[in-house]
Amino acid sequence: MAIRSPSLVELHAFLAVARTGSFRKAADALHVTQAAVSRAVQRLEEQLGVDVVERSGAGVRLTPTGTELRRRTEKHVAALEDAALHLRRTSERMRLRLSVVPSLGTLWLLPRLEDFRALHPEVEIEFRQYTRDDDYLREDVDLWIVLKHGARQQWPRQVAAKYLVGRDIVAVCTPEVARGLRRPEQLLDKPLLYHSSYRENWTLWTQAAGIPLPERWRGTGFDLAINLIEAARAGMGVAVVQKCMVEADLASGRLVMPVPGIASTGRGYYLCRRRALAAHPAVDLFSAWVEQQAAVSEPASPAARRARR
Repeated sequence: MAIRSPSLVELHAFLAVARTGSFRKAADALHVTQAAVSRAVQRLEEQLGVDVVERSGAGVRLTPTGTELRRRTEKHVAALEDAALHLRRTSERMRLRLSVVPSLGTLWLLPRLEDFRALHPEVEIEFRQYTRDDDYLREDVDLWIVLKHGARQQWPRQVAAKYLVGRDIVAVCTPEVARGLRRPEQLLDKPLLYHSSYRENWTLWTQAAGIPLPERWRGTGFDLAINLIEAARAGMGVAVVQKCMVEADLASGRLVMPVPGIASTGRGYYLCRRRALAAHPAVDLFSAWVEQQAAVSEPASPAARRARR
């Protein structure tokens, strides 16, 4: 069937002129130039073979044909716009915008993310820049995964936060460095590696292991967890790190825990969302999935479950 109706571009321009009574105001409403609106209306008149507006020094008014055209088309064009807006919003609800601590994102989340993609291919994920002291007011982020000290953290009223992983720290090294190590105090004879922002992690670990840490102990510090772990992988010494960060290394045998022992720092990674966030299927799907991953990664003891409440 031959198409006789004008295009939506021409109809939108015409209806904007009809509503505003001005080419200039119509252009402002459509965010285009006045010339573009004038050309679109002119094309419409050429396609129909009749004038739909009368132009004069006093302004613009509809001809009888223009009035009839508006009556027959305005409601239907508005319905098309409404349908397009609804579909666009539905699509946006399946887009998830994440802000994640880079170290956790690289070492813990990304290796698992293909599982989520396989389960929910309809969800489009976008990673947004992580800001350490985020106020959770950004409109370009739907979910945050941030590092906080749970016991000390006062969450803003607009934020709902749930602990995921990261409180537990362990001592790790390569199998070669671990050779001959049997007791916790023997680790202190090896080069000690630490996160420069959390040097006290070694104190926490030795206290949990029941051994004293020399008052003036020395080691090599790294300002990024990924660099600290890479140093341990390279055999530079023994590192105290969050267990969740080295799960893959421990599973593969690339790193080992030379002696058993886990300490808690009180810090951990929290999943955060704005309480006022409207219904968002992608957020709900991801939140349920990542909480399941965290439960597998860090099974909670009864005491740990009580501490999380």
